[in-house]
Parts: sequence; structure tokens; C-alpha cells
Amino acid sequence: MGNVLKDKSFRFALRIVRLARFLSSNRKEYVLNKQLLRSGTSIGALISEAEFAQSKSDFVHKLSIALKEANETRYWLKLLHCGDYLTEKMYKSLLPDIDELIKLLVSSIKTAKSNIKANM
Repeated sequence: MGNVLKDKSFRFALRIVRLARFLSSNRKEYVLNKQLLRSGTSIGALISEAEFAQSKSDFVHKLSIALKEANETRYWLKLLHCGDYLTEKMYKSLLPDIDELIKLLVSSIKTAKSNIKANM
């Protein structure tokens, strides 16, 4: 796993933290915000955990959970946008970042799985 995934997930988590602050103070939205904050920040945390995985399969497992969290984050962003909590500009600013994280995670998982199979 390269630093690209780790760095991008950290920067994305930071954007989510700032968005959560905005949503709670400016939009008075707390319930969806909490879901977004949890899933959006856990992506990077799981990627960091994967660095010290106990095995290659544990590594894949942690990245797979990070992928699920990324997909969930995309859902909350869409819901917040459609619910008029996020402007079109805000939504379109975050969407490429989460889509890129999803693509990077899918690619990393596929590579790790093929490496596991090659070593069997």
C-alpha cells in the first residue's frame, strides 16, 4: 500500500471533519452529520490499521472494510446533497475525492488478493 492512499484518505478525513463542523454550526444538522463524520474518518483509520495487519488476509480484510466505509460515506454525501444540506458546489467538490478513494481501494484490494494467490 502506497503513501498515496494513506495521504489521500487523511486529507479526505480532514475535509470531512471541517464539513461536519460546518453542518453542525451553519446547517444545524446533527444526525446525518454524525454518520458522515464516522464513516468519512474511519476510511483513513482503517487504511492506517492495514499497515500493521497481522497477515496478508488481515490486510485485505481491513482495506475491504475501508472500502465499505468509503461507499457508505458516498451515500451520506449524496443524501446530504439531495436533502439540501450540501450545495451543488460542495457536493461536486467532495465527490471526485471519495470516488478516487474507492477506486484506489478496489485496486489495492485486487492487487493484494492476487499477491496472496501468487504466493500459495
